[in-house]
Amino acid sequence: MEREKIRGQISVSRQEYSLFKSEIKSILDYKEHIKALLNSSTTRLLAVVLAGALILDSSDIHLEPEEENAKLRIRIDGVLHDVVLLNLNIYKALLNRIKLLSNLKLNIKDRPQDGRFTILLPKTQKEPETEIEVRASSLPSGYGESLVLRLLNPKNLIEIEALGLREDLLETFKKEIKKPNGMIVVTGPTGSGKTTTLYAILKKINKPEIKIITIEDPIEYRLEGLSQTQVNPKKGYTFASGLRSIMRQDPDVILVGEIRDLETAEIACQAALTGHLVFSTLHTNDAAGAVARLIDIGVRPVSIAPALNMVVAQRLPRKVCQKCVKFVEPSKKDLKKIKHNLSGLKKEILPKNFLKGTFKIPLAQGCKNCNFTGYRGRIGIFETFLVDDEMERFILKSPSIVAMRKMAIKKGMVLMHQDGLIKVLEGITTIEEIERVAELKE
Repeated sequence: MEREKIRGQISVSRQEYSLFKSEIKSILDYKEHIKALLNSSTTRLLAVVLAGALILDSSDIHLEPEEENAKLRIRIDGVLHDVVLLNLNIYKALLNRIKLLSNLKLNIKDRPQDGRFTILLPKTQKEPETEIEVRASSLPSGYGESLVLRLLNPKNLIEIEALGLREDLLETFKKEIKKPNGMIVVTGPTGSGKTTTLYAILKKINKPEIKIITIEDPIEYRLEGLSQTQVNPKKGYTFASGLRSIMRQDPDVILVGEIRDLETAEIACQAALTGHLVFSTLHTNDAAGAVARLIDIGVRPVSIAPALNMVVAQRLPRKVCQKCVKFVEPSKKDLKKIKHNLSGLKKEILPKNFLKGTFKIPLAQGCKNCNFTGYRGRIGIFETFLVDDEMERFILKSPSIVAMRKMAIKKGMVLMHQDGLIKVLEGITTIEEIERVAELKE
């Protein structure tokens, strides 16, 4: 096999993949398959580690060395699960194989490294041949190098209708993304689904007659018809310099992976004011914090107010497993929470069963289908406000986050935890999950 091929790509044979797919249905099955291959070649062991994680819809694989062994964990639906303990010799062999694949230096063990490689999954009756990009990150720890593999599966590219938007919000989104200019900002912490939301939007508006350019760090998904570029700060190619170059490419729509500094923010606002539709992300806790964050970076309110069209904040609670979910009458405490948090909302957006007072709420149980967690898959919960003339004048006053939130609520914004409780009443998720990802008022 060619050295370049060894470094950049790993293939899983059709026979092996079919076997894994038919036999790995839970974390327990995954653990047994890994244990069965501990004494086989490192290549075969790595194939089952990667393929099994993908079959279980995992987003990350973690290899964490400890004093006497190394722990293998996978993240499913945003939650980490222990899989198996590996002896240190097997861990080192796996680590070196992954470093070689990812083009990381084998002799560097005392500082962080980042790399990537591709998993080639074979064509099956139901699925075409698929390339999965893997981001590898190594970090020195007390007992060796801790390794995290981020699995960027193209099947996570979903339609805007599948994000979990309420009907009224979906209509707002569809209306706003048709506008010829302005800026739409999606906020939330790492892993809250911001990129998935933005790509769902790009997928919706992607047409041959419009030019869409993205600048990202890194490019997470490949979408046909887009010009995608990746920043490289080591070589001086930053968000700001890249965005400046993009402006000379005559785009209609621009996606800026993240606004991190004043220069990028100012160019993005300028682009939004000069006939471009700009999408970007910010790290803030809620929608109201986006304006304060931009002001904190150094952008003047006079630039923010006319440029901003819409701000979206989101989280990703897990959905209850439909095979084992149980519906129960809410306890007095839960009933009080639901009624208190949903008071003041328009009746049109509340489920009919809640208005009639005849509702039950889901209770997570646990079965083999959901790895005995009670949950399978995730759904978005959102809060959104639009910038109209009144809101524009308000932003010019540099409002605090509290004042911004009050104004957005006055204009009809449904808060994230309220959107989450509506999804509880619809039988999609549980109160416990909403409390895990968003704050509920007692």
